[in-house]
Amino acid sequence: MGKGQRSLTDVTGLHVYLPDGRFLGVVHDTVIEHSTMTCTHMFVRDTPPELVIDSIHVAIPWRWVRSINDIVVLRWFPETPISRT
Repeated sequence: MGKGQRSLTDVTGLHVYLPDGRFLGVVHDTVIEHSTMTCTHMFVRDTPPELVIDSIHVAIPWRWVRSINDIVVLRWFPETPISRT
C-alpha cells in the first residue's frame, strides 16, 4: 500500500466525529459493493443517545466522510437526535 493509503480494516475502531466536533461513535464495520469493490457505508456503534435515540448503530454513507486519519470526520450529518424510524 502506498504512502497515505490505508486498508478498510484500519478504519474499524476509529472514533467518528460530526462536522461540529461532537462525538458520534466508533466504526464497527464497513460495507463493500462487490461489483465495483468500493466502500459504500460504515456502521457506527456506541452512539450517544443525545444524537441517536436508543444509541442504535447507524449506517453512514461513505460520501458523508470528509477525512480519515486517527479519527473519522464527517462532512455532513442530519439533524439530531435521529429516531429509530
